[in-house]
Order: sequence, then C-alpha cells, then structure tokens
Amino acid sequence: MTTAQTTELDVQPSPLALLLLGREADPKSERGVECPGDLPSPSDPDLVARARAAKEKLGDKVFVLGHHYQRDEVIQFADVTGDSFKLAKDAAARPEAEYIVFCGVHFMAESADILTSDDQKVVLPDLAAGCSMADMATAEQVAECWDVLTDAGIAEQVVPVSYMNSSADIKAFTGRHGGTICTSSNAQRALEWAFEQGEKVLFLPDQHLGRNTAVRDLGLSLEDCVLYNPHKPNGGLTAEQLRDAKMILWRGHCSVHGRFSLESVEDVRARIPGVNVLVHPECRHEVVAAADYVGSTEYIIKALEAAPAGSKWAIGTELNLVRRLANRFAPEGKEIVFLDKTVCFCSTMNRIDLPHLVWTLESLAEGKLVNRIEVDQETEAFAKLALERMLALP
Repeated sequence: MTTAQTTELDVQPSPLALLLLGREADPKSERGVECPGDLPSPSDPDLVARARAAKEKLGDKVFVLGHHYQRDEVIQFADVTGDSFKLAKDAAARPEAEYIVFCGVHFMAESADILTSDDQKVVLPDLAAGCSMADMATAEQVAECWDVLTDAGIAEQVVPVSYMNSSADIKAFTGRHGGTICTSSNAQRALEWAFEQGEKVLFLPDQHLGRNTAVRDLGLSLEDCVLYNPHKPNGGLTAEQLRDAKMILWRGHCSVHGRFSLESVEDVRARIPGVNVLVHPECRHEVVAAADYVGSTEYIIKALEAAPAGSKWAIGTELNLVRRLANRFAPEGKEIVFLDKTVCFCSTMNRIDLPHLVWTLESLAEGKLVNRIEVDQETEAFAKLALERMLALP
C-alpha cells in the first residue's frame, strides 16, 4: 500500500505501533521512550575523552554501574560490573556517591533506588532501556491473576516468588503477599523457602527459570507445573488445573535466552567435538536438559575462569558477555563460542551506548539531573520487604 493510499484511507497507527516507533509512552509499563536533550553524535571522535573528563569532574559524586551485558564501550567506564542484584548492592555500599549511573535496564535502576538511601539519585542513561521479560508482567495483570487464584480457592496456599528481573510494582506485589525475590543464583533456595510457607508457588515473570529450578533442582515433574497466560481468561487454566499444580508459572521469558534451541545444542556438538555446553537457566527446559552445565551469569564467568586451558565451550547467554569472555580467555587457549549461529544482543540493554553515557555524565557535571529513576515510597516499602526476605534466606 502506498503512502497516498494510506492517507486516503485515514489509517491511524495503533497505540502499540506508536510505542514501538518511540512516539508515545506507556505509563503503565516499566519502559520509557524519551531521552531529553541533544545526544552527541556516535561518530564524535572525542566521545571517550568527553566521558573521561566528565567522570573526572564529578569525582566521588558519581558511581557508574555496568551490567555484564553492556557494550564494551560503556563497560570501560564502569566502576563495578556484575549482575543486576550485585550492582544494586554495590550502589547501596557507596553512600558517598550522590549519583548512581546504572548502565543496565529499567528494573535494575529501580532496584538500585529501592536499596540506596534517599539522598542518592539513580540515573538511567536511556529511559528506553527496558526489559522485555519484566514488561511481560504488569501490576494489573498480576492483581487479576491473584483474583483468579482467590476464586479457585487456593490463594491462601500460594506464595509468590518473583525473579529479580521484574518491575518494582511486581516486587511490591510479592512483598504484600508474603513472598520473596530470587536471582538465578538462589532460585532453588527461594523455592525451598516458599514451599515451607505454602503448598504452591506463583513464579513471576520468567517461566523458564521457574520450571528449570522446580524440575532440575527440586525434583518436581513437568506435570506439577502449569503455565498462566495473562492474555487469556483465567490464565487459560481451569480451577482444577490450578488446584492440582504446585508451580504456577507466569507466561514470560527472556527474549535473548529464549532464542536458544535444542537444535542449537545439537549443531554446536556436531561442529565442535568435545565442546562443553554451558547455558543460563533462563533458557528453555529442553536446552537446559541437553546442556552440560547450567548457571547464572556469575556462575558462567567463574566456570570459565576455572576451566582448563585448551577446553572448548559453547555459551548460551547474551552475546556481549560471551564475546568479552572469549577475548579474555583466548590467551589461555580456551575456545569460547556463542551457542546460536545467529548473532543476538539484548536490544534494550544495548540502548545504553557511549553517546547516552556521555550525555548523562556531562549533564550531571553541569549540575543538571537527568533521567532519574525514583520508586514511590509505598511501592518501595513492600518491594524492599520482599528483597529483605531474599537476603534472609539461609
């Protein structure tokens, strides 16, 4: 259809189309779309020097956090690197830093704001750096789910466990209903705790981490798990299915880890004899079952550090990290490849680039607070309660 035809028919873009085009914002979603101010050009040859100068001018007033999945051009300016929860804790341990610049995605910056003091200001260089997984569970959808569980007569038996990769609203919901947060490192302990509190678990928002932990680590069966689809009436489940289930899994997933397939594993084994397949637990269950090793981002890094020289590894996690690890361990003769043939970065994480970081640091150095991430007090209180339950896990 031509532009003229489109105009003649008066076709209007849908709200979703406008959101995807970056022309509208969804206030009910954790992702944003605006970045006020003029960004420096990506081709500016002075970007690195400008970032260094602004960071030096700010001194101890700024603390830059870099998630493992960030671009190398951004990671070079991070004071610390790590996964989302480690970085949030690192920020809380630096009370002298007035500005926390979180090079990650929106839910991570929210967690940092929850854990840091009121005097500290958390900044996200690009408000459009959201998380597709976190966006798959909204506060309204989860509240409706709880109503479904109540109508089925099982809400009092259900303990919510929410993955760290969730919005502050979902963390607050978890805290209000007696649940806890988990990371990919401590999901097993969180589920064991939850089953000590109740008979069933509502796991949000990543179905794969919930299923893999329940089946691999707790010994439950796939039949013990049901999938709640927030886009279907009653989650697409009957009351009987909900009553019979032990794990009620939210229909959410990571757009990067969900790409890996059983075919990917079989292909890399055929191409590289003797390869070790190491994947993140956010991958599909059949991928995890076929892998040699499964673990969190930190686990992956430590496993490669301890690996013998000359060993071969196919890694199922975000490409920026895999490429960085491949370069790091190449001098030791370790061959590290990306599990999938198709190149796939985390698109929202990659929105944090050097121009956005330079704009952020220069704005702060000039005394202009930009892109602050601030969680309201009530949400923060209940979200922190859920986080504190996690920190108290044995």
